[in-house]
Amino acid sequence: METIQVVLDKDILKAADTAAKRHKVNRSVLIRQALRGHLKRLRDLELEEQDRRGYLDRPQTEDEFRAWEDIAAWPER
Repeated sequence: METIQVVLDKDILKAADTAAKRHKVNRSVLIRQALRGHLKRLRDLELEEQDRRGYLDRPQTEDEFRAWEDIAAWPER
């Protein structure tokens, strides 16, 4: 593990310390968890954007989704 120095506004630091105390972890653990979560969300957004660009570059044809219509239909009573 590496040690770094980060500059935070007083209100963010106070909120972090309050949250860390409430969740019974130290400040470093809270910041690591928050950063991991944020990095995961950024990666998810990147993957979603790749999917979006892929579908824009090559939209689905009717034949591609027509095969699923019977499977997705509600059963008749």
